[in-house]
Amino acid sequence: MVSPAPTSHSWRLPLGLMALTFLSTLYVGSQMERGASPESIGELLEGWTFAVPLMAILLAHEFGHYFAGRYHRVDVSPPYFIPMPFFLLGTMGAVIRMQGDIRSRAALLDIGAAGPLAGMAIALPVVIVGLMISPVEALPQDGTPYLIEGRSILYLALIQLTKGDIASGYDVMLSPTALAGWAGLLVTMINLVPVGQLDGGHIAYALFGPSQDIYSERIRKALPAVALVVGLAYGLPAYFEGLRGERLVQEFAAGAHWIIWALLLWWMKRAAGAKHPPTGSKPLGTARRRIAWLTLVLFVLLAMPSWLRIQ
Repeated sequence: MVSPAPTSHSWRLPLGLMALTFLSTLYVGSQMERGASPESIGELLEGWTFAVPLMAILLAHEFGHYFAGRYHRVDVSPPYFIPMPFFLLGTMGAVIRMQGDIRSRAALLDIGAAGPLAGMAIALPVVIVGLMISPVEALPQDGTPYLIEGRSILYLALIQLTKGDIASGYDVMLSPTALAGWAGLLVTMINLVPVGQLDGGHIAYALFGPSQDIYSERIRKALPAVALVVGLAYGLPAYFEGLRGERLVQEFAAGAHWIIWALLLWWMKRAAGAKHPPTGSKPLGTARRRIAWLTLVLFVLLAMPSWLRIQ
């Protein structure tokens, strides 16, 4: 059976939001470069070292989904980016709307995996180059708080590859390009959580079928427990080392991102339904099964216990 052709969507709003998001990320990148808000077009353009690589990663991710959906003749919209100039990254990412049924597990796998894999193809070289140009400097010793980005297995391996062993009391001070690459890793990890209708949920459903609905709900309910374990892992050592007050609270809150994400997933479940939309029963072929497992393993390699914390 031939699926109906996808509906024609207007590109006016999506292209406008892409342009606004690029300006938003330029603004944030300029602040990183200058340490202050830009006051001219020239100063704004200094943010390109952050904006261009970050937008390249996000565009690759979203258009990976889009072109895979078009290939399988699924009614998929262009990506709608969300500019956010007062947010750390200058954007809250993008969303794509899909209507109608995805008739096979193969199509679901292709659409779900295309985004993360395409985004990673850009994020990896970006983060490697960004780390190479980032200096290693001494951490503040006067009690001045500073941000520490989340560290995954893959990210730690890339730091080791580009910087080697780093002495105690020192750390990599991320360049804007390195931060853009790290953000790409974070976005990919978040989307690969195998829950609901996230990318990871699509991939897991294509692999496991309807039983994924059970696994998805268990994982979603476990996220607050993950937050608690992460908080204790950071907070208890800090307590026994004598840290008190607001700084100690910040250590115990190191896993709070997982609670926020669990609440968002609960809201998404209420909006979209408890069960993943069904597909055909034909299982994946060998090649696609390998791709599915590769992306789920990638989630493990990208998993950051704490996404961002104040030290």
